Amino acid sequence: MSNKKFYISTPIYYPSGNLHIGHVYTTFMCDAIARYKRACGYDVYYLTGTDEHGQKIQDKAKENNVTPQEYVDNIVASIKQLWKELEITNTDYIRTTDLKHEQVVQKVFSKFLEQGDIYLGQYEGWYCKPCESFFTQSQLVDGKCPDCGREVTKEKEDAYFFKMSKYSGRLLDYYKSHANAVTPSSRLKEVITNFIEPGLEDLCVSRTSFDWGVKVKEDPHHVVYVWLDALFNYVSALGYNTENPELFEKYWNEETEKVHVLGKEITRFHLIYWPVFLMALNLPLPDKFLVHGWIIMKEGKMSKSKGNVVYPEPIKEMYGMDLLRYYLLREIPFCEDGVFTPEQFIERCNTDLANNYGNLAHRSLSMIRKYFGGRIPAYKGCINEFDAGLEAAVKLSTNMFFEKMNNFDVTNAIACIFEAIDKANKYVDDTKPWALAKDEAKKEELESVMCHLANTIYTVSVLLSPFLLEGTTKILNMLNCPEHLRNYEAISLPFGQLGDVQIADAITPAYARLDAAVEVERMKENIYTRK
Repeated sequence: MSNKKFYISTPIYYPSGNLHIGHVYTTFMCDAIARYKRACGYDVYYLTGTDEHGQKIQDKAKENNVTPQEYVDNIVASIKQLWKELEITNTDYIRTTDLKHEQVVQKVFSKFLEQGDIYLGQYEGWYCKPCESFFTQSQLVDGKCPDCGREVTKEKEDAYFFKMSKYSGRLLDYYKSHANAVTPSSRLKEVITNFIEPGLEDLCVSRTSFDWGVKVKEDPHHVVYVWLDALFNYVSALGYNTENPELFEKYWNEETEKVHVLGKEITRFHLIYWPVFLMALNLPLPDKFLVHGWIIMKEGKMSKSKGNVVYPEPIKEMYGMDLLRYYLLREIPFCEDGVFTPEQFIERCNTDLANNYGNLAHRSLSMIRKYFGGRIPAYKGCINEFDAGLEAAVKLSTNMFFEKMNNFDVTNAIACIFEAIDKANKYVDDTKPWALAKDEAKKEELESVMCHLANTIYTVSVLLSPFLLEGTTKILNMLNCPEHLRNYEAISLPFGQLGDVQIADAITPAYARLDAAVEVERMKENIYTRK
């Protein structure tokens, strides 16, 4: 096993309802990065899970005439099944209702009490139930929640508070010396300007108005409030402060690269509360926060009231996992908001997968079968400027791909690969292998063309494998690519590793072209309903 270790997490999702494509986007993003890191030789720990406590869950369970535990168990079962169907490669799935998690939270709360970081007081302020967040009057926008825009209610109750103000200066100093800890940097600037520099207010960390949560051991009338509870999932899953801390010691240390992927709506909780809690416990901080935007519909944010919430299940059922995965990772701009429309979905999948990548592989392998009985000619170097140009383009795209992925810029990393694919399609048009095949004197040129195409398709397929799971495997199988070449270490070897190999007898398109007019209407009829 490699000495290089990598830890990555999604936020834990709130199981108040079925997951939509926004949740799937985050999970695909983490999964692609995890697959990439494994391909680079890292020992990867990939965590996802669910945040299952709080007043909203308690109210939802009551509406459905079930216990809160029964309610979340049902939702979690469907989430785990979805991740299985989407081939998500998470190492573990943490639930905040897991006994190991609740015990960690209780121990942490007791530790904070013991060292004077938590004190008992009284909270009076404006509370947003959907966000499970408190706000002061000045933080409200038009009298409503500044995060989601919903109505807030005045709450007053006894509560425990964490002394955020005690760590304000230390947190600011940390970010001044770790300016690259957050991508995009604008998110960190917002948090520093709006919250840290003005001075952190002490944080309410317990509630008494409901009881669905982790009980405060010293005062069971209180339950631990969501953010202290939920954020510790990142280490409770690893066995922090338990009898079995081996995973924690292995993956949560200064040597392991630790990355949290999260949506912009929970930025300040992760960039303020989580680092402060870790500082208070003298634990290492995450190395990177990747903050992505929202998936927006034409009508604005997805909303059940608008009827424009897009669910992943019908898309996968209609078009397969690859198209859903590819569209979200390629079309949604890295760390920005992105728009989802059926029209864009069909166009992106047709253009990139069917026309460019899929067609390149299909016509190239078909010509290898036609002209050389299915045997890839051995590599003999470059015999003209076209060969040299293609090799240079593949090398440049490969190098740029690794540079982008090492910075977690998934969207543009994929774009780099398609630059090589575009170059390869142009190479076919420039070299005209169908014309070379008619002239016996041009056999050496034809061999070089077929070899260069086969090796380019091999290279881009291996590079695309963290993002496209089914099509890349199908194409590599048709190439009859040996297993020992299906990795990034082989990609770093000189061009032309695949040669004198007999390809498959049956060459079929990896991606079929979709009828835009038909499929757009089909999507509109199906994607807003989870079956």
